[in-house]
Amino acid sequence: MIYTLTLNPAIDRELTVTEIQFDSVLTAVKSQVDFGGKGFNVSRLLKSMGMCSTALGFVGGRTGERLRLGLQELGITTDFVSIPGETRTNVSIVTEKHDRYIKVNEKGPSVDEPKQRELLDKIASLAGPADWWVLAGSLPPAVPDSFYAQIIQLLNTRQAITILDTSGESLRLGCEAKPFLVKPNVEETHKLTGLPVHTIAQIVVAAKELRRMGAQNVVISMGKKGALLQTADESWLVHSPKVKEKNPIGAGDSMVGGLVWALSQGYTLKEALGWGAASGAATASMSGTEVGSRALIEELFQQVRYEKI
Repeated sequence: MIYTLTLNPAIDRELTVTEIQFDSVLTAVKSQVDFGGKGFNVSRLLKSMGMCSTALGFVGGRTGERLRLGLQELGITTDFVSIPGETRTNVSIVTEKHDRYIKVNEKGPSVDEPKQRELLDKIASLAGPADWWVLAGSLPPAVPDSFYAQIIQLLNTRQAITILDTSGESLRLGCEAKPFLVKPNVEETHKLTGLPVHTIAQIVVAAKELRRMGAQNVVISMGKKGALLQTADESWLVHSPKVKEKNPIGAGDSMVGGLVWALSQGYTLKEALGWGAASGAATASMSGTEVGSRALIEELFQQVRYEKI
């Protein structure tokens, strides 16, 4: 079973304009609403690949109920903890040419300790050996930086397999809990380690630092350039297929979705990252916040290149 956890979800509203201009009133030529959050994006990619998952997290108010119903209409099973307050709304403004964008995220509602415990109890009741858990995104207000680490420790006792995609102090503490894999991007890696990440050699060194912190395996995403995988035994550079990029938002989440899908199918980490790179490229080539189709992902996977480091 695959579970995705989104602690600070959102309704994502995207407005398309002819051109982004500051200090003026713009008219949207198109608008779109999606049910957002990094873990949900992973679940959407998994659904596209024909794989079921259960989405967990905190939701509140009418926005939270709209999100719950929307995911269920997409065929994604949900098992949320309801909280006081209103689930956040994020707004993106993109140009028709898809060459510029602005995204503004709300902080989200505060989650108190009893609700945090309720979620931990729910995870404990669901987790089993060999289940895959994707923990992704930012923390809501009042949730401590150690929360992901607590979840990883809990899942480790259940012999579940954890993939962590977050940043900052919650990533550092999460690494200490020894997750199976962490997937920061280059900028997040630099901010956490303080190490330069301008060259592949430097990124390899930074990946080693993340493993020294406790992560068993590390994937550092590099956008159009692909991603670096480092395990205890080897390092691989995976080159993404070339696509005409329309909207990069959510491509990193699709990479995680393709990665966990492939791992759940028994692929090696190297091969799984190839599927992840193809999934991220497929989503980046789509308009709006759509995810790539299985047919497109399979086509792009044939173009993925591997380079041993």
